[in-house]
Amino acid sequence: MDIAGKTAIVTGGASGLGQATTELYAELGANVAIFDLNEEAGNAIAKRLGDNVAYFNVNVSDEASVQTAMDAVIEKFGALHIVNNFAGIGPACKTYGKNGPHPLDTYMKVIMVNQVGTFNVARLAAEKMAQNEPFNDDGGRGVIINTASVAAYEGQIGQVAYSASKGAIVGMTLPMARELASYGIRVNTIVPGLIHTPLFDTIEESYYKSLEQSTVYPKRLGKTSEIAKLSAHIVDNDYINGECIRMDAAIRMQPR
Repeated sequence: MDIAGKTAIVTGGASGLGQATTELYAELGANVAIFDLNEEAGNAIAKRLGDNVAYFNVNVSDEASVQTAMDAVIEKFGALHIVNNFAGIGPACKTYGKNGPHPLDTYMKVIMVNQVGTFNVARLAAEKMAQNEPFNDDGGRGVIINTASVAAYEGQIGQVAYSASKGAIVGMTLPMARELASYGIRVNTIVPGLIHTPLFDTIEESYYKSLEQSTVYPKRLGKTSEIAKLSAHIVDNDYINGECIRMDAAIRMQPR
């Protein structure tokens, strides 16, 4: 798919991986709709990037919020071709520890934002994409790119809810790709390792350095721009479908 002139929704597009992807897509000539709850940051990014980028205040786990925003995207840009699901949360909590059992409401919030939110956006986006005229000889109409984590495979202590939610995203990738194939919609999942998002700017340097040394090669944290480049490549390469692509410098997470 030629990204120029296409329309993308990027959830969590006002920071981190989502912001980097929003910026690259806009640079490559796409229309971009930022779905995020951070109104100040979202509006500032949209204003900086120009008329082809718009911000929408969206709660990804709320059906009405997503549906209303998607309808507005179609009204503004005419169609929807690309979705990147980056919105997510990851509070640390053990199944059982010194503070007692894992609070069920905390667990459910992680599942609702990460797992249900991803599925909610994907299913409603598929409905919009299915209405597109094919843009290539293969009958392509769109691509959905979800985001998991290496925690889906090697969850650490305190990540039980986060790992469960990301494992579910890995698990839905192939069946979703199979279900949407007849509509010309591809589905893939990016599986990031340790990526240098703004969160890492708040931790102690010694801990930061230890994280860098836990990678195999290169010995550094990943860049948000590298995730964005992978997203753009998935959009461009129509033969990538039903895949979960690890981008993690060959790291395999230890228990702690």
